[in-house]
Amino acid sequence: MKNITVLGTGVLGSQIAFQTAFHGFEVVAYDIDQPALDRAAERFRGLAARYVADAVDGASDGGADAAIDRIRLSSDLADAVATADLVIEAVPESLDLKQGIYRTLAEVAPATTIFATNSSTLLPSDLADSTGRPDRFLALHFANEIWSHNTAEVMGTPATDPSVYAEVVEFARAIGMVPIEIKKEKAGYLLNSLLVPFLQAGAELLVDGIADPEAIDATWRIGTGAPKGPFEIYDIVGLTTAYNISRMGGEKQQRFAELLKEQYIDKGKLGVATGEGFYTYPREN
Repeated sequence: MKNITVLGTGVLGSQIAFQTAFHGFEVVAYDIDQPALDRAAERFRGLAARYVADAVDGASDGGADAAIDRIRLSSDLADAVATADLVIEAVPESLDLKQGIYRTLAEVAPATTIFATNSSTLLPSDLADSTGRPDRFLALHFANEIWSHNTAEVMGTPATDPSVYAEVVEFARAIGMVPIEIKKEKAGYLLNSLLVPFLQAGAELLVDGIADPEAIDATWRIGTGAPKGPFEIYDIVGLTTAYNISRMGGEKQQRFAELLKEQYIDKGKLGVATGEGFYTYPREN
């Protein structure tokens, strides 16, 4: 693989694109319009600075700036995937939206291109038929802040070609990830099967009026020694992603989704990416 396209330049999509470029691949970052691409360019500059600040090996020696130079921005899907060996989809967590993207993608991408979804909750089988190439499709799921939390969960479907699976495992390793090979499909994969119930428990304590986010987070940090509580993690993940997942859940999760929309998202408070969510950033710990 040489040419990689990332669909979606939100918090995680931009990280995937930058990490891939940082490790020497040519990357096209696709999003729907110029304003979205302008925001992506700003995220890439911020990531370059973050890699230097976090002392990522090679970042301060020109590697971070070189990564930006390897990323081309495009709002034309056919152009973005014209020479792609691998397309990594990181669009919002909506089944209908993802299926629509894949149906269009199937028409414009080369027949040899491998498709991978970064979905955090949907099974690849939910999307496989929409791709037009289920044998060349699988899930490749990254954790947030992938330069340090560098897991890459690889999960195929019964239709995924084993050689395609193996190629994606090697790609993940080539961009500095630790490939986590999942033996069969599981909603939530490994990371989110552990993380999501924890976040949901925090959300339910909030909507039930038990305590405020600060108290819930402090209890978890102090009581376990963990670096962050659930609402600090929500801000990192992004409140739009949290909303899209929560609105598909049970009664309490839907109440949490309404709270997110009314008190945060509608006011432009999307988490760390916008400087404000449950907390205001930069923030002193």
